Amino acid sequence: MKIGIFDSGIGGVSVLNEAFHRLPDQDYIFYADVDHVPYGIKSSEQIIEYTDSITAFLIEQGVDAILIACNTATAVAADYLRSKYSVPIIGMEPAVKPAVEEAKEGRVLVMATPVTIRENKLHTLLERVDTQHRVDLLPMPSLVRFAEDELFEGEEVDTYIEEQIAVFDKDKYSELVLGCTHFNYFKPGLLKAFNNEIQLIDGNVGTVRHLAEVLGIKENEAGDIDIEEINKRTTYLGSGRPADNDQLEKILRLHNRLEYVRQL
Repeated sequence: MKIGIFDSGIGGVSVLNEAFHRLPDQDYIFYADVDHVPYGIKSSEQIIEYTDSITAFLIEQGVDAILIACNTATAVAADYLRSKYSVPIIGMEPAVKPAVEEAKEGRVLVMATPVTIRENKLHTLLERVDTQHRVDLLPMPSLVRFAEDELFEGEEVDTYIEEQIAVFDKDKYSELVLGCTHFNYFKPGLLKAFNNEIQLIDGNVGTVRHLAEVLGIKENEAGDIDIEEINKRTTYLGSGRPADNDQLEKILRLHNRLEYVRQL
């Protein structure tokens, strides 16, 4: 099957990488909307306009399903896109429910973009699963910029993370939800900031599993895959244009970073 995956930028490569591992026999089109990154500071009207255009484009390419590899775009536009198009559209949402279940007595911190935190979709989810009011929200917009610049580690990143979480008592938190696909590249630094005493939870696994269920695809259980082979038969686009050699080299570096992060 042919699966279209899109994001505002390179954050969605983390979802694509998870799809490579769990559904390695499928064909992928990855659309990074590099002309409009980041979505996290755009208006809802702009995001709907961008994602509507991308969805129509991917359908023209003959995809069997579309995965919105962006929490912000899902929060703003998923319902609209599903009402307009008949192709299955799978979205992302912060993995708050599993985090609350895992936390037991501890608190849960959700990092996301300002738009995701602002939208009703997340607050509706919290009303449903956070009955004991143990979830706190933290916008982390600069992590998106760092990710796009491939600045995953170093003093600037560490200082930013420490400054943002300084208002919280770190000892009270047992789960950290990564509510933006760009944030997966920063798992080592986030763990360090919490003294390796917090569990990181992202929505990638659950989203790809949901995609497999919708399409009736059996997941890969062997675990061993050839990233480079799958990567070669994946079509990469930057706002509808074929990715150039520099962009393809960057994507391969991102996959390598994600393979490293998987070992944590």
